[in-house]
This record gives sequence, structure tokens and C-alpha cells, in this order.
Amino acid sequence: MDWDKLRIFHAVADAGSLTHAGDVLHLSQSAVSRQIRALEDSLGTTLFHRHARGLILTEQGELLFEATSSMVRKLDTTAARIRDSEESVFGELKVTTTTGFGTMWLVPRLAKLYDRYPDLKIDLMLEERVLDLPMREADVAIRMKEPNQQDLIRRRLLNIRMRLYATPEYLAKAGTPETLEDLGPHRLICQNPQTPQVSSGAVLSQMLLARNVSSTLMVNNYFGVLQGVLNHVGIGVLPDYLSSDFLSLTRVLPDIQSGEVPVFLAFPEELRASRRVAAFRDFVLEEIQSLRRQQTEEQAADPSAG
Repeated sequence: MDWDKLRIFHAVADAGSLTHAGDVLHLSQSAVSRQIRALEDSLGTTLFHRHARGLILTEQGELLFEATSSMVRKLDTTAARIRDSEESVFGELKVTTTTGFGTMWLVPRLAKLYDRYPDLKIDLMLEERVLDLPMREADVAIRMKEPNQQDLIRRRLLNIRMRLYATPEYLAKAGTPETLEDLGPHRLICQNPQTPQVSSGAVLSQMLLARNVSSTLMVNNYFGVLQGVLNHVGIGVLPDYLSSDFLSLTRVLPDIQSGEVPVFLAFPEELRASRRVAAFRDFVLEEIQSLRRQQTEEQAADPSAG
């Protein structure tokens, strides 16, 4: 099969329209149509159903689109490897992680990475849904559980726990609880246990909500919980990696915490040689080491905070 015709077919199937595909390919609609007809003739089959609103792939068209999609992904990977020079890091890197970790820990540190590699373009996708790395939905993932997909290189970064925090201003006004029973008069800020999140955080929130606290603020991500705590709204359930960045946070009920949550960095085996991926990985590992040192120093200064 003629690759040029396959390339045009893929663009049409992806766009669902001859006109839109022509715009992408910088070809006229008639030129695109001729190439599709020629491909259909050479294969002896119909690849598209035509209707007023656009084009729909036939069963044979779906099979061919699956093949061309695989080819495009491999070409994109090869092109990325070629663009990765031995001396510089540049180009686009697609990174995915959770909304909480991305907004509260990763983004505030990225200025250091850009200082090293000013031509790097990061496409950061923050969501709880686990993106498919082998299908190249993202290049690198930082996740709160070990990935179970095949053909991934994975590295355990650290373990985190969800703990209770408030500001000195809130505690001065509302009092500092000494036991779980003392939580009753306080306002608890947390995610709804049914919200997509790490299971340890959901279990801790569920246990705390069962104490019949008088007032609650439910937010569907930890960034919102943090904003509530920093603005003295109440006592919040937050990941412990924040304590080093937000010194105004005061640990509440030090004996209460979630189980350990492992944090993993992962990327496809085929990107092992990518300098962009290596640069991002090394940067994250350096920042994690710095976090661990800070946590060790904090624990030595205040054993109750450990």
C-alpha cells in the first residue's frame, strides 16, 4: 500500500471530514477525495460511509485506521528520539499526575526545571484518571499506586500519608483538639470518601466523618482542601509532603494518619533513551531527595511531627 495514501486516509479518518483533513494536509478537498478513492480501488473495498454530516468508517476502514494509528504512534516516538540531541533537551513532554500532587507539589517546582532547559515544552495533564502510557496518552506519569500496565519502566519515589492540619490562627480561635472526641465542635475539610482519590485518604476521611463533626467542607481535590486550611476555615485532611512547603500548617492529632501511599514515576520502555524523559525523571528524583531531607530534619526537630 502507498504510504502517502495511507497518511491521507489516516487524516480523513481522524478528522471525519474530507474538508478538515484537507486543511490539516494542505490539500484541496478534491485531491483528498481522489486519493481515498484510489486507495479504496487498490484494496477493493469501501473504507467510509458518506453521509450529510461527514464520514463514518466501515468495518474494513476501522481495521485500517487501527493499523495506521499504530504506525503514527511509532513514527511519533521515532521522531521524538531523533529530535532528542545528545547535548540539549527540548521539545514537548506530556506529563500526567493527580490534581493534588500536580498543583501543590510539582508545578511550584517547575521553574527550576525550566531554568535548566528553557526550550522544554511541558504539557501537564492533571486528573485522577490513569492515562494509557503505552498508547502514548502521556510520556511520563506520577501516580499514587504502582502502574500495572506492561512495558513500563517504573520507579518508586516515596511514600506519603494523609494527616490532619490546621493554621495557628484557626486553632487559636477554635481550640486545639487533643483526642478524636474533641473533633466534634470543629469544621472538617476533606474529600468526600466517594470522590476518586487514594483509598487510604478515603478511609481516613470516612473514619473522621463518622465522629459526627458539627460542620464540614467537602472539596473534590486536595488543592481545594489546602486553600480551605490556609484560609483558616477548619482542620483539613492533607498529604504530608505539604508540610515542608507550607510552614504555617500545624499538625493536629499527631497519632491520626492514613496508611502509607506509594508514589511511582513511570514511562514507556520505548522512551528509555529520551533525553526529555531522563531530564524530567532526574529533576523529580532530586526534588524528592530534597523533600526527604527536609522531612528528616523536621522529624528530628519535632518527633511528634513524624
